[in-house]
Amino acid sequence: MAERNYIEAIHDGLWEEMERDESVLLMGEDVGHYGGAFRATSGMLEHFGPKRILDTPISESAIVGCAIGLGLEGMRPVVEMQFIDFIACAFNMIVNWAAKARYRLGYSVPIVIRGPSGGGVHGGPFHSQNVENFFTSTPGIKIVQPATARDAKGLLKAAIRDDDPVLFLEHKFLYRRIKEDLPEDEEIITPLGKAATLREGEDLAIITYGAMVHTALRAAHQLSEEDGIEAEVLDLRSLVPLDEEAVLEVARRSGRVLLLHEATLNGGFGGELAARISEKAFEWLDAPLMRLASPDSAVPYSPPLEEAFLPQAAQVVAKARTLVRY
Repeated sequence: MAERNYIEAIHDGLWEEMERDESVLLMGEDVGHYGGAFRATSGMLEHFGPKRILDTPISESAIVGCAIGLGLEGMRPVVEMQFIDFIACAFNMIVNWAAKARYRLGYSVPIVIRGPSGGGVHGGPFHSQNVENFFTSTPGIKIVQPATARDAKGLLKAAIRDDDPVLFLEHKFLYRRIKEDLPEDEEIITPLGKAATLREGEDLAIITYGAMVHTALRAAHQLSEEDGIEAEVLDLRSLVPLDEEAVLEVARRSGRVLLLHEATLNGGFGGELAARISEKAFEWLDAPLMRLASPDSAVPYSPPLEEAFLPQAAQVVAKARTLVRY
């Protein structure tokens, strides 16, 4: 076992897949000589060479378009978005080309588009977004969002080996804040679309993903210590495909569900989860479904405003107490 933080786990997963499969290549802005904006590709240009580590122009549409072409020709490109916010510049290429290639042509496009998402680092409105809501309604795209270093590595390896386009959303707040002992032997978390129960509890369930997993765990610990309330924490790990069976099972077992995510409330993935639980597990519920998310606003730059904007453990605790008292 070796202790690695979240960004080191991503680096290791990329490196191992590059070593294993010569069809894997990396491309993006500053991924080569600079080693990536957050150093995820550090040392790779020197080891793998410029034919597999490609520094690109600042044109996200061109980068993804090139990756799609390489994928159609049998390569497995991994695209780095310097900040995931810039994925908007490649929206057409992703939703109208990569996502529809299998349906239109019968061809797979085995590409991974990865990059730092989310707030908490005072990056302001153009460097702090959570973009999953833009893509969850597009058939043909898989969306993964790991919360732990172990999942970051294992899910990334699975995403690279997947034959369909995968958006791999890495929360930048976690990059150097969480560490974990990773197994020396290869570990691939497959298939994509399996949730993980990170804490068991019988009083209510908190369903979440990404950095909010850690917020949920802190809140669950506080609830246990202060109120004797035991909350189960379910980490979705991927939104598409969704582990609907796990979501419905925890809803039926607990009877009280809090849906937590960092993306804004309006149109957020919590609404989709609420609809599915209401349709398929309503008779097991003992309280209304509750959501906690960021308000419908751009992400503030000011640190105190950003803290007020992002869901906090204290808010999770308050919502959970309301659910249990219902």
